[in-house]
Amino acid sequence: MTDGQSELIPNISCSTVIITQKMETLLEDEEESQTTDAQSELIPNFSCSNVIIEEIFSRLPVQSILRSRSVCKPWHSFISDPSFTNFYFSRATLRLFLSAYNNSTRKRYFLSAAHDGGSVTRLITLDNTLLINDAAEAEHLNGLICFTSANGHLAPNDAFVLNPSTRNNFKLPVTYGSSNSSEVYTCYLFGFDESRNEHKVLNIRMSGNKLFEPSAVEILIFSMSSYSWRKVNVELPIDVARDHLYFYIKRSVCVNSVIHFMLVYSFDILAFDLRTEKFSKISPPRDVVPRDLRTTYTRDGKVFAKYNHPRLIKINGCVGVVCHDRVVESNEMDIWMLQDYKSRVWVKETVTFPESWIKLDGPFPSDSINTDEIIFSPRRLSRYVISVLIYNMKSRRFRSVQVTLKHPLCSERVEFDQIKCYVESIVPLQRNITRT
Repeated sequence: MTDGQSELIPNISCSTVIITQKMETLLEDEEESQTTDAQSELIPNFSCSNVIIEEIFSRLPVQSILRSRSVCKPWHSFISDPSFTNFYFSRATLRLFLSAYNNSTRKRYFLSAAHDGGSVTRLITLDNTLLINDAAEAEHLNGLICFTSANGHLAPNDAFVLNPSTRNNFKLPVTYGSSNSSEVYTCYLFGFDESRNEHKVLNIRMSGNKLFEPSAVEILIFSMSSYSWRKVNVELPIDVARDHLYFYIKRSVCVNSVIHFMLVYSFDILAFDLRTEKFSKISPPRDVVPRDLRTTYTRDGKVFAKYNHPRLIKINGCVGVVCHDRVVESNEMDIWMLQDYKSRVWVKETVTFPESWIKLDGPFPSDSINTDEIIFSPRRLSRYVISVLIYNMKSRRFRSVQVTLKHPLCSERVEFDQIKCYVESIVPLQRNITRT
């Protein structure tokens, strides 16, 4: 697409005449419009031209799309229609998503870069947040990202839903639940209900009067359509205290409207179906259980500890489990994918690193770019250039992309803790949104 075409809509905010003329040259059976009223009704009246208009709009960057909504009411209606939102998402560009935290200013930065590397763009800055580094987690679904802090830790903790493309965000209202317990652990898990075409947040609250001994569990769901929490009466198929549900609910993946997260000691996977609002339990492959829960290794004369708990990841539209307990000695990781969900059939992919995993700064799978590629994020992130390994499952080879940071993001007080990805989207955040 030429530069003139890419700037087509933003340059005609004062008039619809130019776009009308361009559209009419593409319509064989359309009679020439003569009046201003006919021009203003271009989109709703020309049913055969909607495909052409959709093609033009879908090739524009997000910010141009957003500006185009103010040109006229028909354009606003067309762009705001959920069918166009879905179409734009299906053809949108995938980008890398990074986050960083400044411990001195308590600012949280959300950043973006092209999926093949390059300099970063600052998207959103949040002030005075509780989004600490040690347990912060981001998950993207259908254009939106839910970013949470301290999942599985003592409340309170923060959770935000944001659209990196439109740079809008809102903070989820705090859930207090019905418990009067002195100890409350809480976590937020992101999901997408395909039956309702709706994003939802699952909140699990565990309370008790003794540390690490929760006696009650509450399940709440936040709906993006009603922007409110509601309690769900559902039983968990586990013993909360025995399985240490409170201790490590950090990473989750949503596949086919089902939110999945792993238990700490049994390594079973709990699955919450957003359509039926019921839990089920999935047994992992036998080889998922690590031989040792902790491994030590030496790098640059220093001893490091690596905890070998398996990690969940979404790959090829499937639930995946990353097994890494032997990577130090074998330079390999196993990724199990649940390819047949109904019959519980797991398939293993073995990833071999091109050189020593330790010398590569201990990269771990953090996200999948598309059906073929997986992002491996390094454990240590440099101040100026971040090298991200991307593994292609078809070729079984790695490639490296360089992400370049800018001042003042290179400050010693700024710590980077997330490298994932997202697909550009114009999904709106309709209430309580802020722009930063």
